[in-house]
Amino acid sequence: MTEPGRKTKRYPSDLTDEEWKRIEPLLPKPSRRGRKPVVDLREVLNAIRYMARSAGGWRMLPVHFGPWQTVYWWFRRFVQRLLFRTIHDMALMLDREAAGREASPTGGVLDSQTMKALFAEARGNDGGKRIVGRKRHVAVGTDGRLLMVNLSSADVSDSAGAQTILGAIRKRWPWLKNLFADAGYDRTQLMDQAAFLDFVVEIVRRSDKAAGFKVIPRRWVIERTFGWMIRWRRLVRDYEKRLDVSEAMIHVAMGAVLLRRVAHR
Repeated sequence: MTEPGRKTKRYPSDLTDEEWKRIEPLLPKPSRRGRKPVVDLREVLNAIRYMARSAGGWRMLPVHFGPWQTVYWWFRRFVQRLLFRTIHDMALMLDREAAGREASPTGGVLDSQTMKALFAEARGNDGGKRIVGRKRHVAVGTDGRLLMVNLSSADVSDSAGAQTILGAIRKRWPWLKNLFADAGYDRTQLMDQAAFLDFVVEIVRRSDKAAGFKVIPRRWVIERTFGWMIRWRRLVRDYEKRLDVSEAMIHVAMGAVLLRRVAHR
């Protein structure tokens, strides 16, 4: 059988030419010494995005992507270099500018999501949701774009996870000042830290008198973000053993969503 010719796009998750042009400058350059690498980094990224979208195991990677060991080696190297987070943040700023907004956000929403994590090194029990696994503490912009994610065992409270986010988000998005959250974040320690870091946290409470379903102002955008995330099947559960790998998969997925939006607007 003849080997089929390479196509620009074989799977919905594959990089298009426009997307590749935007992220190619961010990839590590080959060393000037020694043998030149023969690995096609575009195919490596296609393979990683395929894994995030399909939720298959590394050993189940289609053979036309190359040896799964090679793809995984590059994936771990990219994780150490924070490449996926860099791609995501670059695409986020470009998408905001294309929408007529400032590149750096000034407002955001806090929330968390508890996921089953069967293979995690450390798991916890979320008594409220009766789930054993990990918790994703997330901050998104007021339009739903992911700004920060912090992973922990499920037994960590929302307010404790948010304190870690506050410390990191000031360095990553220095102009962000206003945050919206639900009543679970109305804790003295969190509010004290927010005030110390010059954040304004506004608690948006739901009404117990409202009949039926009612959209809660500000807070609904983060639920839409969770919906975007679980369209990538690897994020429906937390299949990763390590926290850094799990966080990288989130940035792979959300970065791909923003990159496609920017490249094909």
